[in-house]
Amino acid sequence: VVLSARLVREIRRNSVDLPAASTRLMSLLDELGPSTVGALAQADRCSQPTMTGLVHGLVEKGWLQRQPHPDDARSALVSMTPEGRQKLTAVRRRNAALVAERIESSGRSEEELATAVAVLSDLLHHDQPSNT
Repeated sequence: VVLSARLVREIRRNSVDLPAASTRLMSLLDELGPSTVGALAQADRCSQPTMTGLVHGLVEKGWLQRQPHPDDARSALVSMTPEGRQKLTAVRRRNAALVAERIESSGRSEEELATAVAVLSDLLHHDQPSNT
């Protein structure tokens, strides 16, 4: 966990044009689709006022948009704009390139890397430990 966190921090240091919180928010929207501020705050485990501020800042940049919620006139749905999707794609590509550079210089084989990715995927998608 510590090593994974260090790698993530190092990659994020190179994403100076899009802060980590903004990248997380846009990634959440990419994963969840249009969502309310409350749902985004819950998914990101932050307060609703904090999420409101993040959303507001990205709406001002033109990367997110708010639209009336079709089922609840009191709330709005937040979604990414095409410009926001392009920005997220660019950040992900840059992050992937930085990780690829690290992988290339590590001297690990493709099989070792495939195993590492499979293990991480299993850990992230495994809801509860088995009782066997």
